[in-house]
Amino acid sequence: MSIAGRLFHFIAAGLFVTAEMLAAVPTAATTPPGPGPTPPVPAEHVILFVLEGFDRNSLKDGPMPNLGKLVKDGSVTWSASGVTPALRLPTMASLITGMPVEKHGITWNFFEISRGYYRVPSLFDYLDVGGGRDSAIFYMDESLYQLAKPAPYTDHQLCGALRPECDSAKITAYIEQYLEKATSGHGYGHATLAVPDLLLVHLPEAGRAGVAHGWNSKEYKQALRAVDGAIRSVLDLFKHYKLSNRTVVVVTALSGRGSDPGAESANTDSPTVPWIASGSGIKPGQMIRRPVSIIDTGATVMRMLGLDTHTEWDSKSIDEIFQVTASSAGPSNIR
Repeated sequence: MSIAGRLFHFIAAGLFVTAEMLAAVPTAATTPPGPGPTPPVPAEHVILFVLEGFDRNSLKDGPMPNLGKLVKDGSVTWSASGVTPALRLPTMASLITGMPVEKHGITWNFFEISRGYYRVPSLFDYLDVGGGRDSAIFYMDESLYQLAKPAPYTDHQLCGALRPECDSAKITAYIEQYLEKATSGHGYGHATLAVPDLLLVHLPEAGRAGVAHGWNSKEYKQALRAVDGAIRSVLDLFKHYKLSNRTVVVVTALSGRGSDPGAESANTDSPTVPWIASGSGIKPGQMIRRPVSIIDTGATVMRMLGLDTHTEWDSKSIDEIFQVTASSAGPSNIR
C-alpha cells in the first residue's frame, strides 16, 4: 500500500474510534433528564362543608372528633381571611364566585327577589365549562336563595332557619335522599345522574346557637356536636358509594366565634376563619404557610378536580396542600 493509502486508513480509523468514544461518554448535554415530580391523580369528588361560628377551640368545645380527624389527616390554616362586610350572603357569594364583595356586588344580607341572581360566573359555572362537572348545593338559610341561580349542571336544595325542623340532621337526610335518587339511574333535579362532582353543604347550626344562647353555652356545644355528626353522616354516605379514596373534603366557615353573620349589618372587620382540606392527593399533617382567603376556595377546588380556570380570577389555588409524587423511572440529572 502506498504512503498516501496508509495515511488515509490511519486517519479514518482514528476518526471512527473518536466517534465511538464520544458516543460512549455521557455528558450533561446528551443525557436525558430524569423524570421530575408529578402531581397525583386528581380527585373525582369534592365535599365542601361551610360552617358558621367555628374556630380552632370549637374542636374541643364540642368535642368534634370527626372534624378533628380531618384536621389531623389533612392540611389546615386557622387564619384564613373572610370578606367585608362579614355577613352570610356576601361571604357565601365571595366563596362561590371567587371574587371580593366589591366585584360580585352583593352587599345586602337577605333574599330580595327584585334584585335577581348574581351576574358574575361562579365556581359551578367553571366546573361545567372546564370539565362538564355537576354540583349539588344544600343551603340552610333563606337569604341564600339569592345564590340559587338555575343551571342545568347545578341542583340546589334549601332548608332555612324559618322552618323549625331544619337542622344539621335534616339537611343530611336530604342529602341521603338526593344521592339515592341521583344514583338511581333516573337522575334527580336537572341533569345529575350520579354522585355530584362537587357537593356543597352549609351547616350554620353552631353559629346560630352561639348567637342565641352564648358562645360558652351548652346549646352551642350541642350544636357543634350536631355539626360534627352531620359531617360524619355525609362522609359515611360517600363510603357507602365507595368513593372515599377518590374524594377531597374541604371545611371552612363564614364566621368565627363571637360574630353574627346573619345580622342586618356587620359590626366587625373581615374575620379570620379556618380552612381545612383532607383526602385524596392532600398532604397530611400540613400547616398552610401562605396567606389564605376564603375567596381561594374556588380555584383550589378546580385544581383538586384536575381542572384549569382559564380566567382572570381573584381566587388562587392553595398549591402547597397538594402531594407531589417523585417518579423513580430513571436517574435524575440534578447536580
